[in-house]
Amino acid sequence: MVESKDLLASVSDVTTETEYFSPVPKGYKKGKARYVIVMGTVMSGLGKGIFSSSLAKLLLDKGLKVAPIKLEGYLNIDSGTLNPFRHGEVFVLDDGMECDMDLGTYERMLDQNLSRANFTTSGQVYQSVLDKERHGDYLGRDVQMIPHVTGEVKLKLRRLAMASDADVVFVEIGGTVGDLENAYYIEAMRELAYEEGLGSCCFVGLTYILEPKTLGEQKSKAAQLGIKQMMQMGVQPDIIACRAENPVGEQARQKISVFSNVPFERVFSMHDSASIYTIPAMLRDCGLDFEVLRLLKIEDRINLRHERIEWGKWCDFTDRIGKEKYEVTIGITGKYTSVRDSYASILHAIEHSGIALRCKVAIKWIETTGVADKNVSAHLRDVDGIIVPGGFGTRGTEGKIACIRYARENNVPYLGLCFGFQMAVLEFARNVCGLGKANSTEIEPDCSEPVIDILPEQKKIEGLGGNMRLGGRDVALKSDTLAWELFGCADTVRMRFRHRYEVDPKYIETLTDKGLVFSGKAPEYPIMQILEIPGHPFFMGTQAHPCLTSRPLRPQPMFVGFVAAAMQHHYPDEKLCDCVEASRKVRI
Repeated sequence: MVESKDLLASVSDVTTETEYFSPVPKGYKKGKARYVIVMGTVMSGLGKGIFSSSLAKLLLDKGLKVAPIKLEGYLNIDSGTLNPFRHGEVFVLDDGMECDMDLGTYERMLDQNLSRANFTTSGQVYQSVLDKERHGDYLGRDVQMIPHVTGEVKLKLRRLAMASDADVVFVEIGGTVGDLENAYYIEAMRELAYEEGLGSCCFVGLTYILEPKTLGEQKSKAAQLGIKQMMQMGVQPDIIACRAENPVGEQARQKISVFSNVPFERVFSMHDSASIYTIPAMLRDCGLDFEVLRLLKIEDRINLRHERIEWGKWCDFTDRIGKEKYEVTIGITGKYTSVRDSYASILHAIEHSGIALRCKVAIKWIETTGVADKNVSAHLRDVDGIIVPGGFGTRGTEGKIACIRYARENNVPYLGLCFGFQMAVLEFARNVCGLGKANSTEIEPDCSEPVIDILPEQKKIEGLGGNMRLGGRDVALKSDTLAWELFGCADTVRMRFRHRYEVDPKYIETLTDKGLVFSGKAPEYPIMQILEIPGHPFFMGTQAHPCLTSRPLRPQPMFVGFVAAAMQHHYPDEKLCDCVEASRKVRI
């Protein structure tokens, strides 16, 4: 019988005389890290990332080190080219990785900055395997899905465990069990559990309980069949999380327990909630966090004193949900408004700020394709603030500019993000500076006044060619400006970017002479990154995506200031704290 240590041989020890192939990073210690593996059945989009990040947060609060990773089945190298209509927003990490929106859920819930090590696609896995094959790393063997591709997946997980010094690595497999493209991920997880040994892995099956209105009762058959597929692939679930509109009844949970060999107390009802930030409490109340600790045999690693402190902070936050004193309406103007996941980070940033300010924020979605100066007031007269989010392409741009003009001229709080920053510059150039033909070369490549453009000197500076500026960059703040005050009078602030086009420096003097203030720029280059209009209640734009770094306990200052200004707009007769005071008040 082959000893388990032989299964974990390094690549250099593999010969053609053995069928065991499991590459392991040098210095990896078996047993140091445990693995929680979350996979879905019945259908996708049920909240695997929410469940996984909520459970990870509970263990993090106990003093454990956790590291999440999302395994996506598609062949794209990253999520950068995915259409928001099909896949929701593209979330950008600080190191520039364009990834799945679930990484945003992990960053917000865990209050951690993640990296490309926390996100993998089939394209990345296959590319790595083929590169190694070309370099002769497989010692003349024929390269196969098993063991080489599955071995590459396990290698990525073990590298993450080592680099993060994690006690628990949370592995989320995209899609559902039965999808062809993620079958090798599931096989890799089966192998991982075998190689790491008993108590090393905890498998979670997230499923869906149907509740047809015509029947008036919950049906678990689809869930049972989905779990059966998981078991047929060699995976015995340890926990079943049941998604449903209403709390899952005892009878349905009993059926699933019997069918899946999972103890009843580990069949968990994850029903709809007013906020995803209440899910950790649902898990904790059911004792699921300690079930996982027992399954992984790491009860001795927890710090209960640390948990009391951290859980107290979290409860202070969640206790505010649903107890708002004020209410405002924010208009979000864009072209992906039919798919709310396209703007997930913006919605969360607004939610964080609203909870901190005890303000319920209603969203009015405005498709800008049909908006113009003649009808803009009909679309916006009932909003207390306007956000123009990021986006690409020409459709709806003139409608966005009309909305920005309305906000500027009617003292309605405005926040422009990325493309919204660029459109605010164009609106100001046209209607204040008299540059009637001002435009962006993205919209009109041959325009006579290219106020927004891709500049050759910027390409040389950044070394990006035709690609976008991606990831975290430092922004130098101009003193005695609103941006400077919102960020606590700091000289610089780090923000995340995803854009190609900039303000052409030759127009900066014209814009600033008419009153536009560029309060944030690249530290060493004439690249404008934050704008504002003094004297306006709140008019700001940024080339960055500040929503990407907003966290529940640390709301992003620009969003806090914006929501505070919207509150003052809605309640003009009340003396509420201004946007700067609000930002300082909620800063933790």
